[in-house]
Amino acid sequence: MAVSQRCLISACALLILWLFVSVKASTENHELKSRSTKPEQLRNFNSSSMADRSDDSWSEHAVHDPEEVASMVDMTIRNSTERRNLGFFSCGTGNPIDDCWRCDRNWQFHRKRLANCGIGFGRNAVGGRDGKYYVVSDPSDDDAVNPRPGTLRHAVIQDRPLWIVFKRDMVITLKEELIMNSFKTIDARGTNVHIANGACITIQFVTNIIIHGLHIHDCKPTGNAMVRSSPSHYGWRTMADGDGISIFGSSHVWIDHNSLSNCADGLIDAIMGSTAITISNNFFTHHNEVMLLGHSDSCRHGYFHVVNNDYTHWEMYAIGGSAEPTINSQGNRYLAPTNPFAKEVTKRVDTTDGVWKHWNWRSEGDLMLNGAYFTASGAGAAASYARASSLGAKSSSMVGTLTSTAGALFCRRGRQC
Repeated sequence: MAVSQRCLISACALLILWLFVSVKASTENHELKSRSTKPEQLRNFNSSSMADRSDDSWSEHAVHDPEEVASMVDMTIRNSTERRNLGFFSCGTGNPIDDCWRCDRNWQFHRKRLANCGIGFGRNAVGGRDGKYYVVSDPSDDDAVNPRPGTLRHAVIQDRPLWIVFKRDMVITLKEELIMNSFKTIDARGTNVHIANGACITIQFVTNIIIHGLHIHDCKPTGNAMVRSSPSHYGWRTMADGDGISIFGSSHVWIDHNSLSNCADGLIDAIMGSTAITISNNFFTHHNEVMLLGHSDSCRHGYFHVVNNDYTHWEMYAIGGSAEPTINSQGNRYLAPTNPFAKEVTKRVDTTDGVWKHWNWRSEGDLMLNGAYFTASGAGAAASYARASSLGAKSSSMVGTLTSTAGALFCRRGRQC
């Protein structure tokens, strides 16, 4: 009788395991298919200088159907939740982006899987997924026109897709702004890489960029110099503002798990028709104007998701100009400074109520501390905004857990990050 019971228990266990594997395989297959892009559209895009393109012609339809994005992302989150409910079958961080890759202790052998883990409007940013690895071994930046092979600048200007990694820990002090070409991933996992004390990153008129795991800080204004943007083109650059990451007229961009602080201007600016962007799991500190999303009446209707970021110590969140971006802020932690004259975490720059009250701007499940507050705007809970609200927000009680690992991760090979 005991033998029969043990056999029955074993059979049930095998059946449960078989069901789990079948569901997991079906789910992953669906996710991979849903994340596929149109190669002919993406590969035909070539980088150029600012003068070569109009401000908004090519990025106008970067997000064709917000409703489709919403349904796909909701499915991803539901599937992630179902996997977590299986208990020991998942590491279960509670963060659907991180659950996609951080459970794998051999992540260093599967780096490009990260490109399938984005959510929100930047979820289709494939970066350098379809290209070769490029190992940065030289932290120098002596010549912005003729960069040395093995440097970060030499890697990011190439015309082909590249997944850029680092040979060792390094501090890179850029002589001039780092102008990226399309289809690039900068992946600093497993190393401690700082871009600091000089120029920083420019994403201009390009597409499909992933930036992950960098420390970006103490960025300074630079310019009035020649800078190369591709193997075949370099040109005169006027003064840059000193942003940590400047996104200008670009689409399909994912900025994830970076630590940014103390730059001369903004930490992240996304302007001039930039769209299809997700900014997730970053740590922003020691700064008074963290983000600028939107720019002018001639470049409207960008779509942004700002998810699971930690804003702490003197931050203000800014959306400037008179554009009408659609922004969904979810699961972020806003810690206002203790100075009673600088409590406003939610700040709109150089605009009046009559302008910004029509923007579609929402906070769902964010955690506000030290008197921080968020003023929603736009058409209330109307369907026009709901179409773009593609993430199922969790309770603010979970924000502390979701943002506890915001910023660049301490990853070591052979261990879970």
